[in-house]
Amino acid sequence: MAERQGERRRIGQPTLEIRGLNVYYGASHALQGVDLTLDSGVVSVVGRNGMGKTTLCNAIMGLVPVSSGSITFAGQQLVGLTPSRIAQLGIGYVPQGRRLWRSLTVDEHLRMVGAGRSGAWTIDRVYSTFPRLAERKTNGGGQLSGGEQQMLAIARALLVNPKLLVMDEPTEGLAPVIVNQVEEILLHIGEEDGIDVLVIEQNIGVATAVAERVGIMVNGRINRVIDSAQLATDRDLQQRLLGVGRHSEDDGRRQATADTEGEAAPVPVQPTAQKIYLSNPIVPTRWSQPVPRRQIIQSARTVSGTAGPAVARGLPELRPLATPGEQVVIIAGTLDTKGEELRFMRDLIREAGLPVRMADLSTAGRHSGAEIPAHQIAAYHPRGASGVFSSDRGEAVAGMTLAFERWIRRQSGIAGIIAAGGSGGTAMVAPAMRALPVGVPKIIISTIASGDVSRYVGPADITMMHSVADVQGLNSITRQVLANGANALAGMVRARRDTQQQSGRDDRPAVALTMFGVTTACVRQIAAELESDHDCLVFHATGTGGQSMEKLVESGQLEGVIDVTTTEVCDMLVGGVFPATEDRFGAMIRARMPYIGSVGALDMVNFRAFETVPEAFRSRNLYRHNPEITLMRTTPQENTAMGRWIGERLNRMEAPVRFFLPEGGVSALDAPGQPFHDPAADEALFAALEGTVRQTSTRQLIRLPHHINAPEFSAEIVKAYRMLHGGGRPQRRAKVR
Repeated sequence: MAERQGERRRIGQPTLEIRGLNVYYGASHALQGVDLTLDSGVVSVVGRNGMGKTTLCNAIMGLVPVSSGSITFAGQQLVGLTPSRIAQLGIGYVPQGRRLWRSLTVDEHLRMVGAGRSGAWTIDRVYSTFPRLAERKTNGGGQLSGGEQQMLAIARALLVNPKLLVMDEPTEGLAPVIVNQVEEILLHIGEEDGIDVLVIEQNIGVATAVAERVGIMVNGRINRVIDSAQLATDRDLQQRLLGVGRHSEDDGRRQATADTEGEAAPVPVQPTAQKIYLSNPIVPTRWSQPVPRRQIIQSARTVSGTAGPAVARGLPELRPLATPGEQVVIIAGTLDTKGEELRFMRDLIREAGLPVRMADLSTAGRHSGAEIPAHQIAAYHPRGASGVFSSDRGEAVAGMTLAFERWIRRQSGIAGIIAAGGSGGTAMVAPAMRALPVGVPKIIISTIASGDVSRYVGPADITMMHSVADVQGLNSITRQVLANGANALAGMVRARRDTQQQSGRDDRPAVALTMFGVTTACVRQIAAELESDHDCLVFHATGTGGQSMEKLVESGQLEGVIDVTTTEVCDMLVGGVFPATEDRFGAMIRARMPYIGSVGALDMVNFRAFETVPEAFRSRNLYRHNPEITLMRTTPQENTAMGRWIGERLNRMEAPVRFFLPEGGVSALDAPGQPFHDPAADEALFAALEGTVRQTSTRQLIRLPHHINAPEFSAEIVKAYRMLHGGGRPQRRAKVR
């Protein structure tokens, strides 16, 4: 046994490896993308009732059908095998509740399994290991105590001479003294006999005593795997992860964020009341019907907690969109009202030789035949399907919009996406499209595409096509427009695929630079120094420019950022027309990307034509940049507020930071003799930054006696960038989602 196990470990294959495991009971999603690895030894999995622990055991043993994902045992795929075949491969199972025959004696149980078998575990060894079973060998299964029954269930599994032992709640319902005995048995099996063991357990004491690592199961997925000693000694952590009546996953994420090394000041939290919704107030079975929305709302509980900053929750993929390595096109829309038009586009894209999946966003709750049905997407709403299938149409549309965005964020293998509809359909698909990486083809054919579409497109590369006629049936106009859209998407997808397959494409690492007209000279000088070995992407700092840059950071498509021009912060804090969002700098913080920045154009707030400047600002220092844009010089007070706001974000960056302060002026208009030259205002900005930023060896503010557009200033930025990024050829970063 030990030799076989040693051989398995030498070849580097884990005993048990589970990846992306999904299991359904009817419409109930029991296991949601479970990932778990048991290299060797003993691993425990703990969790509250109803979290999917028993379903995980049954899936491993082939007792429930697996919707998607893989389970491998020493390299052997188990999905699709019968329970008997799985047992023959060397997996023993101790089920929850023991499952003994009441009419069979202890000896008959053992001989039914062990008679004629060879191996380290024999019936005689069982009796010597479990003397109590030897004493009760003639008693029936129904005449044994709970502890004796558990010993017999374990002994029965050991007679298979397993390489892996799967144990589901081995201490359930046992007296404390018997629990201690079972714990000793588990230690004996795992340490002395060399059998690898997966223990599913609610008793944290047992789980942490028998295993070095413990997986925490929350809502059908493994939330985290942590060191058993850490879990055993940290009662607060146990309460957050396993305490009843709390959002354990959210609390765990919040703690994980707090535990990471960083210097950010703690964010104050305020007491608040929270609604706790259970998507299944009654434990579901395979025959369960969807729970009515009213029942879920009535069953919700209100608890007191604390409200902190929102933390994006990573959710598991519901079902695989495509086979590994496959890229598919998504046709998205409400099939109950736009089915004919969407299927028309699907057929054209399919004729072009591309695999297609239809995603139904209907809120009527009827079956449409789509490969991705509405109920599957709706399940991704925070309240489950009840948050979508409502009698209130506005609430239903808003719910499906949120569910579709959350669903699509977890998908891989999307080659392109296209949708068609009116204002409601456009609003429903646009947030999901914006969540996709830049470069993935995205087309919306819409009745509103001839107007202002900025709130739909945002910082994304969405192509909007005007439908001309309403998307309501196929006619001479809609056939042409829909066909153009479908064929355009097919061409985009094929061209992108072919480009990615070309070996001679530009593989220089991409670096983003932010620019305004008044910092153009600086950015051009930086780009000229870097362009030989970098792909320099310049973003115009007009609100969406900064958002687009940070979207590329989130998508993992940038190697570095030189954020020279942070002027969008001015408009956000003072009220200009090119504002940043409150999440400015957030992508770099989350990506832990080395950051180089400066205060470019923080001397100005942007307004439209002169007559549009608010009355309160008419007496300020105004400059007519062109007939359509008017600039306003920022005051020392405004600069102080901006310095503090930016400084707080710099403090939250864990990667190296170099933030440059040009003492000679922050824009082309902020120089001697220019209309915005104001050294006092600049000094207020610099002082606020220096008073806010907690400088360390990796987080530095650097004052330079140069103007921002001076060649000497640009040279220092290039020098710092090459130092932080290894001489200009940084390694590609993992995609951040």
